[in-house]
Amino acid sequence: MRKAVIRLTLSTLLLTLSFPAQAQQSSKVPRIGFLDFSFRSSESAHVEAFRQGLRELGYVEGKNIIIDYRYAESQSDRLPAFVADLVDLKVDVLVTLGTPPTVAAKGATKTIPIVMIAGDAVGVGLVDSFARP
Repeated sequence: MRKAVIRLTLSTLLLTLSFPAQAQQSSKVPRIGFLDFSFRSSESAHVEAFRQGLRELGYVEGKNIIIDYRYAESQSDRLPAFVADLVDLKVDVLVTLGTPPTVAAKGATKTIPIVMIAGDAVGVGLVDSFARP
């Protein structure tokens, strides 16, 4: 089940990062802002599955995709500054791990797509339903 959720998340992420075909290829490397509520030292299986899924799809961190990580270390008061920093970096998409980072991201931007890896988006009122997020 967890792999299915990770794959769905990656599919959504890749659709978000897709750029329309143009006459000339853009040299812009997609940038992901990754916001985790936990500690960097305890990176979860979710983070590794996310990285592995990107690798399986041909994305090599630092080569053809940039990921800016922020870890709140279970301190909710850090989230607004971290999200603001990622927004200032002009990330193409925000990937959040957990409900508190998703709530902070939703409050910080209306233009950057947010992909939630884990949490209860319906239960906390972030979306009305999975059918109409």
